[in-house]
Amino acid sequence: MSPHILILGGTTEARELAAALASRPQVRVTTSLAGRVTRPGTVAGELRIGGFGGAEGLADWLRMEQVDALVDATHPFARAITAHAARAAATTGVPSVVLCRPGWRPGPEDRWHPVDSLDEATQLLPSLGRRVFLTTGRTELAAFARLTELHFVVRSVELPEPPMPPHTEVLLARGPFTVADESKLLHDHCIDVLVTKDSGGTATSAKLTAARELALPVVVVRRPPLPDGVRTVPDVAGVQKWLDQLGSP
Repeated sequence: MSPHILILGGTTEARELAAALASRPQVRVTTSLAGRVTRPGTVAGELRIGGFGGAEGLADWLRMEQVDALVDATHPFARAITAHAARAAATTGVPSVVLCRPGWRPGPEDRWHPVDSLDEATQLLPSLGRRVFLTTGRTELAAFARLTELHFVVRSVELPEPPMPPHTEVLLARGPFTVADESKLLHDHCIDVLVTKDSGGTATSAKLTAARELALPVVVVRRPPLPDGVRTVPDVAGVQKWLDQLGSP
């Protein structure tokens, strides 16, 4: 029977991994997406959309679909699904790994203000600027809704849902974006502070370069900790090496 690999996706690395594994002979690859975006990009192999029903539901799915290896390639801030994946893997005995791309690191010319939560970011923002480029995700705007004196620019693939700050301008666009793109956005919208999560990787890092070149302050929300005992690799090549060590073709 062909080995079955489940990828918990939603990131650039997840799509790259699915394409790499789908090209291997006699390997069944399924990518699972949470369903927050109605028009996801093309993914190689099989695709399922929607939640599993917590750790227990995921464990049941692993057994029913006879999954041989589980790869958590979700966003670094997808704390709940990462915890569920770790529990489901431990319950079923399915080998698992977290594809955890390295976080960003500030350079000497960066004006970063690290915080541990969105709430801490909201407390800091009024002292840094009045026009904010907010890139923490369209589902988490409610945390900033109380900042009624600030103007927010939010870029999203789809329209965010309320609650959100009263002075919010939404830009519908899908990345990746170049440094020139980001510099133009910051300039055209008179942005004086950027808020982001430490997503890591290169897919969304152009905004940091643009902010550095314009000497703008950047509020960076630190990543949540990973569950105890999980195995991590930094990239797609690391996952492939791990699978080879398991004996997957």
